[in-house]
Amino acid sequence: MRLKKMTKLTALLLSGAMGLSVASASAGTPLRDVPEIDRPMFSVAMAIEISDRCDTINARTLKGLAFLNSLRVKAKDMGYSDAEIKAYVKSDEEKSRMRAIGAEYMRSKGLDPETNEDLCKLGQMEMAANSQIGAFLR
Repeated sequence: MRLKKMTKLTALLLSGAMGLSVASASAGTPLRDVPEIDRPMFSVAMAIEISDRCDTINARTLKGLAFLNSLRVKAKDMGYSDAEIKAYVKSDEEKSRMRAIGAEYMRSKGLDPETNEDLCKLGQMEMAANSQIGAFLR
Protein backbone atom coordinates (compact mmCIF):
# COMPACT_ATOMS: atom_id res chain seq x y z
CA MET A 1 0.00 0.00 0.00
CA ARG A 2 1.51 3.34 -0.95
CA LEU A 3 2.12 5.59 2.01
CA LYS A 4 -0.10 8.62 1.95
CA LYS A 5 0.39 11.78 3.94
CA MET A 6 -2.32 12.42 6.47
CA THR A 7 -4.70 15.19 5.49
CA LYS A 8 -4.80 18.44 7.41
CA LEU A 9 -8.10 17.32 8.96
CA THR A 10 -6.54 14.06 10.12
CA ALA A 11 -3.58 15.84 11.65
CA LEU A 12 -5.90 18.31 13.34
CA LEU A 13 -8.08 15.53 14.73
CA LEU A 14 -5.21 13.50 16.08
CA SER A 15 -2.92 16.22 17.40
CA GLY A 16 -5.71 18.39 18.77
CA ALA A 17 -7.56 15.60 20.48
CA MET A 18 -4.49 13.85 21.83
CA GLY A 19 -3.02 16.99 23.40
CA LEU A 20 -0.14 19.20 22.39
CA SER A 21 1.50 20.40 25.58
CA VAL A 22 4.98 19.12 26.24
CA ALA A 23 5.76 17.36 29.50
CA SER A 24 8.58 15.10 30.58
CA ALA A 25 8.22 11.56 29.28
CA SER A 26 7.83 8.82 31.83
CA ALA A 27 9.35 5.38 31.48
CA GLY A 28 6.90 2.64 30.62
CA THR A 29 5.34 0.52 27.95
CA PRO A 30 5.14 2.24 24.56
CA LEU A 31 1.57 3.20 23.68
CA ARG A 32 1.74 0.96 20.60
CA ASP A 33 1.97 -1.96 23.04
CA VAL A 34 -1.07 -0.92 25.09
CA PRO A 35 -4.04 -2.71 23.46
CA GLU A 36 -6.69 -0.49 25.06
CA ILE A 37 -5.08 2.52 23.32
CA ASP A 38 -3.57 1.04 20.16
CA ARG A 39 -6.57 -1.04 18.99
CA PRO A 40 -9.01 1.88 19.17
CA MET A 41 -6.42 4.09 17.46
CA PHE A 42 -6.34 1.56 14.62
CA SER A 43 -10.11 1.91 14.25
CA VAL A 44 -9.80 5.68 14.03
CA ALA A 45 -6.89 5.47 11.60
CA MET A 46 -8.79 3.02 9.39
CA ALA A 47 -11.90 5.21 9.38
CA ILE A 48 -9.81 8.24 8.44
CA GLU A 49 -8.12 6.35 5.60
CA ILE A 50 -11.51 5.20 4.30
CA SER A 51 -13.02 8.69 4.45
CA ASP A 52 -9.91 10.22 2.82
CA ARG A 53 -9.88 7.78 -0.11
CA CYS A 54 -13.58 7.04 -0.62
CA ASP A 55 -15.65 9.88 -2.08
CA THR A 56 -18.96 8.32 -0.99
CA ILE A 57 -18.07 7.95 2.70
CA ASN A 58 -17.39 10.73 5.19
CA ALA A 59 -15.89 10.78 8.64
CA ARG A 60 -18.02 11.52 11.70
CA THR A 61 -15.63 14.22 12.81
CA LEU A 62 -17.19 15.24 16.13
CA LYS A 63 -17.66 11.63 17.17
CA GLY A 64 -14.03 10.96 16.25
CA LEU A 65 -12.76 13.97 18.19
CA ALA A 66 -14.71 12.97 21.30
CA PHE A 67 -13.42 9.41 21.03
CA LEU A 68 -9.81 10.53 20.56
CA ASN A 69 -10.13 12.82 23.56
CA SER A 70 -11.37 9.88 25.64
CA LEU A 71 -8.30 7.88 24.54
CA ARG A 72 -6.05 10.80 25.50
CA VAL A 73 -7.67 10.92 28.95
CA LYS A 74 -7.29 7.15 29.31
CA ALA A 75 -3.60 7.35 28.38
CA LYS A 76 -3.09 10.23 30.82
CA ASP A 77 -4.85 8.22 33.56
CA MET A 78 -2.43 5.36 32.81
CA GLY A 79 0.46 7.72 33.51
CA TYR A 80 1.48 8.76 30.00
CA SER A 81 2.61 12.33 29.50
CA ASP A 82 1.31 14.68 26.83
CA ALA A 83 4.73 14.38 25.15
CA GLU A 84 4.48 10.58 25.00
CA ILE A 85 0.96 10.77 23.60
CA LYS A 86 1.96 13.37 21.03
CA ALA A 87 5.00 11.33 19.98
CA TYR A 88 2.81 8.25 19.44
CA VAL A 89 0.22 10.16 17.43
CA LYS A 90 2.67 12.08 15.24
CA SER A 91 5.18 9.28 14.64
CA ASP A 92 5.73 8.45 10.96
CA GLU A 93 6.73 4.95 12.07
CA GLU A 94 3.39 4.48 13.85
CA LYS A 95 1.47 5.82 10.85
CA SER A 96 3.28 3.34 8.59
CA ARG A 97 2.62 0.52 11.05
CA MET A 98 -1.09 1.37 11.19
CA ARG A 99 -1.25 1.39 7.37
CA ALA A 100 0.44 -2.02 7.26
CA ILE A 101 -2.03 -3.39 9.81
CA GLY A 102 -4.86 -1.87 7.76
CA ALA A 103 -3.59 -3.46 4.56
CA GLU A 104 -3.42 -6.86 6.26
CA TYR A 105 -6.91 -6.35 7.70
CA MET A 106 -8.25 -5.62 4.22
CA ARG A 107 -6.53 -8.68 2.75
CA SER A 108 -8.07 -10.80 5.52
CA LYS A 109 -11.48 -9.62 4.22
CA GLY A 110 -10.56 -10.58 0.64
CA LEU A 111 -10.06 -6.93 -0.37
CA ASP A 112 -7.19 -5.21 -2.16
CA PRO A 113 -5.73 -2.38 -0.04
CA GLU A 114 -4.33 -0.76 -3.20
CA THR A 115 -7.75 0.08 -4.63
CA ASN A 116 -10.05 2.84 -3.47
CA GLU A 117 -13.04 0.76 -4.62
CA ASP A 118 -12.18 -2.00 -2.14
CA LEU A 119 -11.55 0.57 0.59
CA CYS A 120 -15.08 1.88 -0.06
CA LYS A 121 -16.39 -1.70 0.14
CA LEU A 122 -14.66 -2.09 3.47
CA GLY A 123 -16.23 1.13 4.72
CA GLN A 124 -19.68 -0.08 3.71
CA MET A 125 -19.04 -3.46 5.37
CA GLU A 126 -17.86 -1.81 8.59
CA MET A 127 -20.87 0.52 8.73
CA ALA A 128 -23.26 -2.39 8.08
CA ALA A 129 -21.60 -4.39 10.86
CA ASN A 130 -21.82 -1.46 13.31
CA SER A 131 -18.13 -1.99 14.05
CA GLN A 132 -15.92 0.51 15.82
CA ILE A 133 -14.48 1.53 12.44
CA GLY A 134 -17.97 1.88 11.00
CA ALA A 135 -19.09 4.02 13.93
CA PHE A 136 -16.74 6.79 12.73
CA LEU A 137 -18.16 6.74 9.19
CA ARG A 138 -21.32 7.93 7.45
